[in-house]
Amino acid sequence: MRQSDRPAAVHVRGLSKTYGRVHAVRDLDLDVGHGEVFAILGPNGAGKSTTIEILEGNRARDSGHVRVLGEDPGTAGRSWRARVGIVLQEASDAGMLTVSETVKMFTNCYGNARVPGEVLDLVGLGSVSGSRVRTLSGGQRRRLDVALGIIGRPELLFLDEPTTGFDPEARRQFWDLIRLLAADGTTILLTTHYLEEAAALADRVAVVAGGRVVAVDSPTRLTGHVSSAATVRWVQGGEVHVETTEHPTDLVRRHSEDGAELAELTITRPTLEDAYLHLIGLA
Repeated sequence: MRQSDRPAAVHVRGLSKTYGRVHAVRDLDLDVGHGEVFAILGPNGAGKSTTIEILEGNRARDSGHVRVLGEDPGTAGRSWRARVGIVLQEASDAGMLTVSETVKMFTNCYGNARVPGEVLDLVGLGSVSGSRVRTLSGGQRRRLDVALGIIGRPELLFLDEPTTGFDPEARRQFWDLIRLLAADGTTILLTTHYLEEAAALADRVAVVAGGRVVAVDSPTRLTGHVSSAATVRWVQGGEVHVETTEHPTDLVRRHSEDGAELAELTITRPTLEDAYLHLIGLA
């Protein structure tokens, strides 16, 4: 079967979930292809984590059609769960166990688990395999969470806010790990607050606001949801000038025809952040 002929790894139509009078998810539609890195962006309370929990089979939905790897996560059994890896927001805490002992313990849950030493090398923890989990740094603990999430060779990996609290260096190291897993064919669905993370990792991005998907596209093409006009800024005669135009080169040429110096000249186009703020109603 060709990749294009395969059913989506995640297929959602009309998903809804309420908590009392609060509509966490409203009639949400979503498709994630096999082998895709798919990011869900949205502000706090947009419904990202609730959606992920429903797709993982860890929360019941009120209504809607949901298929993950061909099965309904609300009723799927143990064999389906063995095909799915989950990395929650919370860091793991294995008490007095070492890193190696923790991973070995989880291998007993799977029939086709990775070799513990190999998975620790994959996530960059081979050098601290004998350390107790409670002594690890925040970034190392997060890598251990990923090790536990991929120990069973999942077809689909859920990452819920995977780099929250990371410093920039640790975040970029984590990105390298995600790229490595994606290159190995793992389908990855992640939620994140970080626009640069979605831009760096995702093949496509869904922007969620008010419990609904308001846009789905590649990070680059999402900027098409706002005006493509460039903003030209310069200083001339001691005054700051700002103009918006679809043809910035012509504008600069016109203003400099008489030999005038356009000091501090900058030309900027809409960014992913501009598109995101526009889509969630903050711009």
